[in-house]
Amino acid sequence: MPVILHIETATRNCSVALSRDSECLFSKLSQEGPSHASRLGVFVDEALQFAKFNDIQLDAVAVSCGPGSYTGLRIGVSMAKGLCYALGIPLIFVPTLRVLMQALKDKTSAYICPMIDARRMEVYTQMYDAQGNELSPVQAMIVDENSFSDLPENQAVIICGDGAAKCLPVIKKENLQYEEVILQASLMITPALEAYQQESFEDVAYSEPFYLKEFQATIPTKLQQIIKA
Repeated sequence: MPVILHIETATRNCSVALSRDSECLFSKLSQEGPSHASRLGVFVDEALQFAKFNDIQLDAVAVSCGPGSYTGLRIGVSMAKGLCYALGIPLIFVPTLRVLMQALKDKTSAYICPMIDARRMEVYTQMYDAQGNELSPVQAMIVDENSFSDLPENQAVIICGDGAAKCLPVIKKENLQYEEVILQASLMITPALEAYQQESFEDVAYSEPFYLKEFQATIPTKLQQIIKA
């Protein structure tokens, strides 16, 4: 029964979980905004102390690999890689949209469309059927009233994730539902366990997060004013 440490920092949430086989042994979650740099180390240390106290040895580290926040992904993946290198254990990548989908898999007959906020009316998204099979590739989608117009009119779709709520009043589609799902590391347990059993591991030295889009740096407004002065 493999023991896996799970790290989720792809959005504003910062979360860590520890599992043995399919059982969650330990979980921590912060929804207080992008504070990954300060909170993640504390959460990981607490998980490791829990493991030490209960005489549990880690077999792998799983990390939510994107798409999502550029900074959040870098912090989470860097932490996971550092732990794997230091402990000599495998690294597992779990796609972030699949983590969200996992919360609704096999609990509905509708298609499942997790959405991660990418500013304004753009989201990172992917469509799944009720059993978790991929129906579309991961994409950056600008949402408008015609989104999902290619689907059958009677096909129910559930949207979830931190990018979904803003899309609900915009998309003109019958049988569209919104389900609140809090992205957190405990949702990674099943897909991470499947990856471990299949020995689907990443290269600790060279693996990178799945950003989907290039990082775009912006100059703060106050700095722009100083430059123009």
